[in-house]
Amino acid sequence: MSENVPPQQSQSQEPEQDHDHDHESLNSPLLSREHRSTNSTSQVAIVGVNLCSIESLDYEIAENDFFKQDWRTRGKIQIFQYIFMKWLLCFLIGGFVSLVGFCNNLAVENIAGVKFVVTSNMMLAGRYEMAFLVFFLSNLGLTLFAAIITAFIAPAAAGSGIPEVKAYLNGVDAPGIISLRTCIVKIMGSVSAVSSSLLVGKAGPMVHTGACIASLLGQGGSRKYGLTWKWLRFFKNDRDRRDLVTCGAAAGIAAAFRAPVGGVLFALEEMASCLPIVLNCGCGCACNVAVVAWTSGLLWRAFFTTAVVAIILRALIDVCLSGKCGLFGKGGLIMFDVYSANISYHIADVPPVLLLGAVGGILGSLYNFLLDKVLRVYSIINVKSITYKIFIACAISIFTSCLLFGLPWLASCQPCPLDTAEACPTIGRSGNYKKFQCPPGHYNDLASLIFNTNDDAIRNLFSRNTDSEFQHSTMLIFFVTCFILSIVSSGVVAPAGLFVPVIVTGASYGRFVGMILGSHTNLNHGFYAVLGAASFLGGSMRMTVSLCVIILELTNNLLLLPMIMMVLLVSKTVADAFNGNIYDLIMKAKGFPYLEAHTEPYMRQLTVADVVSGPLQLCHGIEKVGNIVHILKTTSHHGFPVIDEPPHSESPVLYGLILRAHLITLLKKRAFLRTPVRIGAEAFNHFSADEFAKKGLGNVDRIEDINLTDEEMEMFLDLHPFTNASPYTVVETMSLAKASTLFRVIGLRHLLVIPKTSNRTPVVGILTRHDFMAEHVLDLHPILVNSKWKRLRFQLPPFLQIF
Repeated sequence: MSENVPPQQSQSQEPEQDHDHDHESLNSPLLSREHRSTNSTSQVAIVGVNLCSIESLDYEIAENDFFKQDWRTRGKIQIFQYIFMKWLLCFLIGGFVSLVGFCNNLAVENIAGVKFVVTSNMMLAGRYEMAFLVFFLSNLGLTLFAAIITAFIAPAAAGSGIPEVKAYLNGVDAPGIISLRTCIVKIMGSVSAVSSSLLVGKAGPMVHTGACIASLLGQGGSRKYGLTWKWLRFFKNDRDRRDLVTCGAAAGIAAAFRAPVGGVLFALEEMASCLPIVLNCGCGCACNVAVVAWTSGLLWRAFFTTAVVAIILRALIDVCLSGKCGLFGKGGLIMFDVYSANISYHIADVPPVLLLGAVGGILGSLYNFLLDKVLRVYSIINVKSITYKIFIACAISIFTSCLLFGLPWLASCQPCPLDTAEACPTIGRSGNYKKFQCPPGHYNDLASLIFNTNDDAIRNLFSRNTDSEFQHSTMLIFFVTCFILSIVSSGVVAPAGLFVPVIVTGASYGRFVGMILGSHTNLNHGFYAVLGAASFLGGSMRMTVSLCVIILELTNNLLLLPMIMMVLLVSKTVADAFNGNIYDLIMKAKGFPYLEAHTEPYMRQLTVADVVSGPLQLCHGIEKVGNIVHILKTTSHHGFPVIDEPPHSESPVLYGLILRAHLITLLKKRAFLRTPVRIGAEAFNHFSADEFAKKGLGNVDRIEDINLTDEEMEMFLDLHPFTNASPYTVVETMSLAKASTLFRVIGLRHLLVIPKTSNRTPVVGILTRHDFMAEHVLDLHPILVNSKWKRLRFQLPPFLQIF
């Protein structure tokens, strides 16, 4: 992050502090405070498949005099516009995301359907070599298209997208995460990758797409395209955009699974960084009361957005059921209504289900471990060149095509059941009984799962009254195949979600367990497939409430609730003893400086003064233009403390914090003074609120683009009207753990550290996101690496570390 800067000329007036180094003394600090060093933690991360520099988002509103005056001049009409636009944008987000979700499924079902129909027709005619060639080349072509547009146009669109959106909502910004280019490539690449028979999902890309759509709608227009509607300027800040992106992420899950309530809970449980609480740090500083990200208003708007998605999708699907959408509708949208039987279970069924959940947790943690290692290997290869990225994608496509076409030949043909309501064997697009190479009246059970889309495979696994449809060897082969393919396919340079592959793998595991139990259980194999999917999801993604509701909305059966709850709790608890959830592991592997909900135990033994890095750059309330230009050109800070000194105040005092973007705006307007006097209310006549609003993507002003004369460099700027006079501050003796919680919960970019005594410089330093990273803290204080506090952190299972 550019706030943590390389060494530079210092204007800091920090006093030296001497401490007793006798660690045995009860009166000495835990750690000796040496000279402050520069924060050397990584300021880059892997976004998609490219290494990019990263910044922080600032969810704090800069409440300067100009901001207050702007809000005071707004009447009831402007307030109504602000509220109305929030709801209108939520409606538009829901509408656009539902259309994208519908078109995605429409395209996948038709593209993949045509591929399977053509291949099946050739196999019916006995042209097996030509059938394989068509299947192989179509998969390779689709994968190559997805890889090329992702690698060359929008590398940030690669992967699931959920880790990137989760990091964004945590306050991490990176180039291209939610741009228009990324959005378009995410949609097209996801359709192509899923249609190519790669074991990847479209739920993660839909979440990323929803976040992109929400961000683009909330940018306040574009002067480049003449879209500068005055109403939209209200949302030109990170806080309102964050709320819209949250609604977009919820809409993405709702569109992917037709699970509106599950979408809201997913955004609340997995994507949001904090819950709606009122924070009182008790330190007597400016952070006494702070209401954080998830408020009732945001929850209401997110629910409204997902409701819009559900209604529009329902209407569009009803149209397709009449046969107007080609092959779409024959396979359906995801897995809705796949299991609607009346469920009856007894106490004797509980132990096997508990065991299934425990083993599912172990398998889920193993899946996370292997996927983390594979993604790290891919990241090493991807940094070499674009050619390597595309080669890996093509190699995995070839490997997948060979497996999917070759494995069904290992399965024996089964005679068609006499009591089935479905045509057997299935000829064409979808169904439970694929003929493949079998003679008339027989079907290939492995082909019914492998030679199909992921959605149809899940539907076949979840189906009821099909206990005798699959063989034990078939289910075991399918489980191992899905487990391997879902891991190796996730790191390709293409949009690749994890939700559906995990569901497919878990469903095959659950159905295999049900087949082993056989007559020893009252539950049918389809129910075990649902429980297996839940256990694998819980073991990999570590969510509970949202996953439970999503599965219920997928299966349309509330009677599954007790068993699903039990499986999710067991699998998550077991998996937490081994590693973290998959999205956190991916964020860590990519290098995102994500602030966890819990703090490290050793942070409670440190104060903020132990980690604050320097040197510090200060601005005066009335500053010479030349000094401001020098500071901006020689540093990459994004926030500067503003102090007043005599004669403008009786003693040096911290006035507030001014942002880099605001300083550049002041220089561009050239509202300079010839004498160092306060400008007062005249400032409001020279500027408009739009000029200080957050710029859209790619529209950041740079100091290098401003040319000033020597005469202008000798003039002055009054920074008081544009300085945030009430920034969040903490005293230097505050514990690092408490400061980290404050920083994360409120969503800050800068946290000022002030001295405990009043006879010193008014500001000690600035804390930014990287100052709370373990790499920085342990680099400053290596004694903590082997301390009992750090060992304690890693000896506890993750599910106990929250305490």
